[in-house]
Amino acid sequence: MMRQFLLATTAFVALCGSQPAFANGVGSIAFSPVSAPVTDKEKREVRASSEVTVDGKTSTIGFTPLVRSGDKIGDNTFGLVLDETGKPIVGADGAPMVSNDIDFSSLLQQNGKIYVVSHFETRPAMVYVTELAKDGETGELKAISTSPVDFADFGGLWVPCAGSLTPWGTHLGSEEYEPDANAVETATELSQLDDYMKPMALYFGYDAMAAGATIDGFRKVFNPYRYGYITEISVDDAGKGTGVKHYAMGRFSHELGYVLPDEKTVYMSDDGSNVGLYRFVADVAGKLDSGRLYAAKWEQTSAENGGEANISWIDLGAGSSDDVKALIDKGTKFSDIFDSAKMDDKGQCPEGFTASAANDVKECLKVKDGMDFAASRLETRRYAAVKGATTEIRKEEGITYDGDHNRLYVAISEISNGMDDMAKDGKYDIPSANHIKVAENKCGGVYALDLDENFAATNMKAIVTGKPHKYEDGPFAGNTCDIDGLANPDNISYVPARNTLIIGEDTGSGHQNDAVWSMDLATKELTRIETTPYGSETTSVYVYPNVGGHAYIMSVVQHPYGESDEDKLRSPADAKAYMGYIGPMPALMN
Repeated sequence: MMRQFLLATTAFVALCGSQPAFANGVGSIAFSPVSAPVTDKEKREVRASSEVTVDGKTSTIGFTPLVRSGDKIGDNTFGLVLDETGKPIVGADGAPMVSNDIDFSSLLQQNGKIYVVSHFETRPAMVYVTELAKDGETGELKAISTSPVDFADFGGLWVPCAGSLTPWGTHLGSEEYEPDANAVETATELSQLDDYMKPMALYFGYDAMAAGATIDGFRKVFNPYRYGYITEISVDDAGKGTGVKHYAMGRFSHELGYVLPDEKTVYMSDDGSNVGLYRFVADVAGKLDSGRLYAAKWEQTSAENGGEANISWIDLGAGSSDDVKALIDKGTKFSDIFDSAKMDDKGQCPEGFTASAANDVKECLKVKDGMDFAASRLETRRYAAVKGATTEIRKEEGITYDGDHNRLYVAISEISNGMDDMAKDGKYDIPSANHIKVAENKCGGVYALDLDENFAATNMKAIVTGKPHKYEDGPFAGNTCDIDGLANPDNISYVPARNTLIIGEDTGSGHQNDAVWSMDLATKELTRIETTPYGSETTSVYVYPNVGGHAYIMSVVQHPYGESDEDKLRSPADAKAYMGYIGPMPALMN
C-alpha cells in the first residue's frame, strides 16, 4: 500500500518536488457547507465554501476568479477565437468571436513561474496559456498575461472538454464528440450534415452556414479524421505553449485522459451515448506517441444501485501516432476501412458482419482486409464493438486516481440508454452485445475501479448515485434530482491522503444551479462546496495539493445563462465564463 501511495505522488512532482508527509499516512479535510441557492440573487452568484479545515486547522477560503472570457490580459484577449493564420474569426454579428466555453484549466509550473493552460470547448477551439503571479504569504493568484497556442499543424482544435495534468507537468487535453466520417463521406448535400460540425470550417476561412456553401466546399477544408484525439500542451521556459495530438491513443469522444504513476498507463473516458472505456499503455514512460490500446468489456455481476461488473480488456493493437497521421494525410475514408450492411429488425447481420450499436447507430460492420490498424485508431469505438468490447455506456465523464487504494473513479453522468436494459424497446441495445443491464437513473453516479499491479482495472462498481426527485413547486421547482444529492456528475478529482473526492456537476434539469461536492469516501457523506449561476456548468474541478506552499481546487464556471435560463440574462457581461479557484488552502502535500 505504501508503494502505491508513493507512486501516486509522482503526478504532482512538477508542482511539489517532494513526497508527502502525514501522521500515520492519513490526513483530513472538511469544507464548510454551501446551501442550495434559493433566491434569485443566490442563483446568479458563484458561491463557495468560506472555510476549510485541513488536519484540524481551519482556514478562510472562497472562490477567486482569475479571469473571465473576453478579458484583456497584457496584449491578448482571453478566449478570442483565431483562424489557421492567427487572425480573429468574425461572427455573424460582425464582431470577433470570443468563447464563453472555458473548460479544463491546468495549473502548472515552469522555470519558477506559474501558468494556467485553458482550453475552450468550441468549434473551432482555442487554448490560452495564462501566466500568474502568486502572493507568497497569502497564496493569492493573479493573472498577468495570456497568449494563444497554435494548432494549425494539426488542422486546428475540435471541442476540447475535460483534462488532466501529466506526471511530467504538461496539460493533457481532449477532443470530444468526434465528427462522423461516414456521414461526411456519404452526404450529397451540405444540409444532410449535422450543423454541429459546420462551424469548424471557419478555421479555414470557409463559412459552411452561409448561403451558397456546398458539400464539396466543406469537404475541401474539413477532414473528420483530423479530430477526436487526446492532446498535450507543454509550456517552455519563456511561457510559450506548444500542442500535439496523440493519434496513437485512438479516436473517439474523448472526455479526458488520465496518466497513472507508471507514466505509461492512460485511462480515457468516452462521452456520448453507447460509448466505451479505454486504456492505453505507452511503449516508453512519459511519451504518449506510441503504444497498445485496449477497450473494456463489462461482465455484469449485479444490477443493483447502478450496477457492478468484472472488467476484462480487449486488445485493439499497437501502433504509433506517425502511422496514424500517415493514414489521415493519405485521405483515408470510412469506406476504405469498413464494409457495411443493413441490420434486420431482430438485430441480426449478414454472415461475416458484426452487429454494432456503438455511436448510437445500429449497423453491421466488417473490417476490410489489412485495415485493422486504421479501424483501431480512426474508428476506435466501432472497432471496439466489432472486437467484442462494451460500447453501451452513457455520458462517461471524469476520471481520477486514488493512489492510497490503487483505485480509479469514473463519473457516469447519466445511467441510461444502452446501460438501461433494452430501454425504449431495445433502441440502444442489440442481442449479441447487451452487456450492461441496469435500471435507468438520469441523475447519474460515480463508479470505483480496482486496479491490479499493472494498473489494469479488474472491476467496476457504482459507489454513489443521484436520487431522482421531481420538485413540483417552491424554490427548487423543476429540479429532477434530489437537491442534496448528485445531479449528473462530471469532473472529479481525488484529494491525496484524505480519502475524499471532489465532484463537479454538468446538469440541466437535475439541478437548476450546478454544484461542486466534497465526498468523504469512508462515510459517503456529500458536502456542497460551490454553486454556480443559472445556465452554467462546473468544469475543470481539479485538486493541486502544493503550489509553492498552498493548495488549490481549480474551478471554471462555463457559459453562464448559456445552457438554460437564457431568459434570465440581464447583461452580456453576466454571460462571460469564469476561470478561477477555490482556496487558497494550506498545502496538502510537502
